Amino acid sequence: MGSIIPGPVPPYSNPPIHPEWFQPGYFYIEDITMGITTLVETTEDHNYVIGQQIRLIIPQQNGCRELNGITAYVINIPTSTEVLLDISTIGFPSFVTTALANQPQILAIGDANSGQINSNGVLNTLYYIPGSFINISP
Repeated sequence: MGSIIPGPVPPYSNPPIHPEWFQPGYFYIEDITMGITTLVETTEDHNYVIGQQIRLIIPQQNGCRELNGITAYVINIPTSTEVLLDISTIGFPSFVTTALANQPQILAIGDANSGQINSNGVLNTLYYIPGSFINISP
């Protein structure tokens, strides 16, 4: 006998995805240091890991629009508020810190699942794939 298909899932059983229920998330950018690699400083502690894929959102008032929409990988985490990216920004215009409503952001992108490796089996170690999102929903 074949498997039973339960039919369509009612809307109340399939709630919308809330970005605040997944980590890593997005963070506001305090400063960007240009160079062979690019150092991004966030306004608060971030939860990125080495290998995390990110996207930068840079509003016009912050200058350095060449970085707007760029995707990159985190290659180092010098402090809890800094990430080093694999982007060469030599010759780019300076980043300008502003206090306007449209703040620059660094966003995690990648696989929207838990990314667990070996969550079942003899060794239940719960390693996570760098770049994957971890479901922290209530």
